[in-house]
Amino acid sequence: MAFTAKDVATLRERTNVGMMDCKKALTEADGDMDKAIEILREKGLASAAKKAGRVAAEGVIGVYSDGNASALVELNCETDFVGKNPEFVALANQIAKTVVEKKPCCNDALLAAQIADGSVSVGDAIQELFLKIRENMKLRRFALVEGTAVSYIHAGGSVGVLVSFDTDAADKPEFLEMGKNVAMQVAAMSPEYLSKDDISAAELENMKKITIDSALNKPESLPKPILIQAIEKVLAEKLWSDEDVAAYEEQKQNKFLFNFLSNEAVQKLADVAVKGKEIFAANPIFGKAVEGRVAKQIKEICLLEQAFVRSDIFEGNVGGYIADVAKKTGSNIKITGFVRFAKGEGIEKKADDFASEVAGMIK
Repeated sequence: MAFTAKDVATLRERTNVGMMDCKKALTEADGDMDKAIEILREKGLASAAKKAGRVAAEGVIGVYSDGNASALVELNCETDFVGKNPEFVALANQIAKTVVEKKPCCNDALLAAQIADGSVSVGDAIQELFLKIRENMKLRRFALVEGTAVSYIHAGGSVGVLVSFDTDAADKPEFLEMGKNVAMQVAAMSPEYLSKDDISAAELENMKKITIDSALNKPESLPKPILIQAIEKVLAEKLWSDEDVAAYEEQKQNKFLFNFLSNEAVQKLADVAVKGKEIFAANPIFGKAVEGRVAKQIKEICLLEQAFVRSDIFEGNVGGYIADVAKKTGSNIKITGFVRFAKGEGIEKKADDFASEVAGMIK
């Protein structure tokens, strides 16, 4: 069956595949349009399988909300260039809308679901875009939040945040502004927990243990009475060189003492501190210092305890900011959780040696 240039253009319009590929498919299909589409899909699947091993650590975070539920989706690709492609970004947002509409239980269910505002599955929609762009694409993860939530997308989709609330002020502009500010806080400060109440006793104990070990291995950070006790033990056991002993005697009142000690001397001091862990850890002064450091860590990793970054509009922590807005608007506002996606986080990127690659191609 013969085909014309118009048929090639029609196939390209229907599939978004390049003109030459469309011409080859029509030739192989003897002009049969439906068969040509199937050929393109099969070749696309084969090509996708070849590229599936490539690292897809770029991409975009898509978002969608209908007022009753909201979703974030991470759609990955190989290059930042494709990650900024309008069609790629639109597909991520379309998949997020599908999450809200279909409420899938897992990635496999989402890939099998019919995409929102489309007639194919999410998996097929990703495959169709691959046929056009020819770059490995993967639906990595999604999150669905039902009820009132405020979203924020940072830097064109590099980070996406959903913050959920229990409130009677969902329609108030003051609430929406506050919600966006809190979502921006999550994007910028990447908290691990909502509040300190969400940290288990086991996690707190482990945090304390790590803090103790860290302090002992970094003697310059020890409280002065503990540091002096450790130094006295080092001197008594003659673990320092004569040069370090002399430097200590000369500079022991200097707050920059450690600038005058050798690396070996500092390491010997750390070894003594670690060896005497039980004794030092039992010292109330050391215990108080450790508690202070753990409390500081909690303020850094718990959203409600974090210092609010927009100090121009509120001085205090995030929990205080939310309470302040609730008081000023006469509303009940309780934050119930948050989700933060950063594209490619946790994916090990391949370090490409472009010069070596080019050299290998011309051999």
